[in-house]
Amino acid sequence: MHKALRDKIQEHLNTQVYPGASLALYRQGQWQEYYFGWSDPELGFETIPDLIYDLASVSKVLVVGTLVLQVLKEGLLELEDSIQELLPRFRHSHLRVVDLLTHTSGLDPYIPNRDALNREELTKAMLQLDLRSDTSYLYSDVNYILLGFYLEALLGKSLEELLSARVCAPFKLLKTTYGPRAGAVPTVQGNHTGQVHDPKAQVLGPHTGSAGIFSTISDLKKYLENQLLEPSIYLDQIHGSDPANPRSLAWRREGDWLDHTGYTGTFLLFNRKKQEAAIFLSNRTYWKDQRAQWIEDRNELMDLIRQGKF
Repeated sequence: MHKALRDKIQEHLNTQVYPGASLALYRQGQWQEYYFGWSDPELGFETIPDLIYDLASVSKVLVVGTLVLQVLKEGLLELEDSIQELLPRFRHSHLRVVDLLTHTSGLDPYIPNRDALNREELTKAMLQLDLRSDTSYLYSDVNYILLGFYLEALLGKSLEELLSARVCAPFKLLKTTYGPRAGAVPTVQGNHTGQVHDPKAQVLGPHTGSAGIFSTISDLKKYLENQLLEPSIYLDQIHGSDPANPRSLAWRREGDWLDHTGYTGTFLLFNRKKQEAAIFLSNRTYWKDQRAQWIEDRNELMDLIRQGKF
């Protein structure tokens, strides 16, 4: 591993950005794995291979993003299809699959008393969201939660069933499931229940398109190998009109690099042309939740990888 990347991770450990991390890097047809610090300092557990992590929003690409690409290839949907066509209780007839995929729907994610709602109430609230006056890019979980509902209606199965049959089985992912997951790396100090960190995913469970997936380095390596090798015109295209936030379908794009990040301290990053990739898994919410600072810290790591310093 390049010294600059190792030093940056060590700096993060020293300043308690996260207690530990698992990292896999792909170059020249080979993976290299690295493990740092502690998965659970409270119990004295070191970071070791094949730990189970809460992926948070990396779930978006693993489930909804993958499923959408599959059904596009199968001709089961078009990017221009109306969400309301399969979700008749959804308020906004003009919104299309592509609007939600690229976070350009204009939906206002605010839901009053959200954390007090049960699954039925939260589902109803998602279908009745207001629109913002500004319909430019706004990254929001609600877009992928609604896409998850849409895919369940389209394919007649829960997202959990679709994950198993359409993602885990063909890619041979052995430990990737919806949470809660006993024995998972804790995202909060003192909580060893394997509970999903995201509050909406706690309520919606295996019907959540935005979060809630747990996985391992070994499974994500297999998943990214498929992304590196499988040609897709959809991932090569940029969708949306915001030059500051160029996106392919489900993934954020920076040059030839595609990436997605997760709130708990995770990210996937890959470049088809260079045939390079990275997986970073941590529990950065273990001690504290300083999201703005984490974005800066995370971007430092991702920039080093894009610059080839790995």
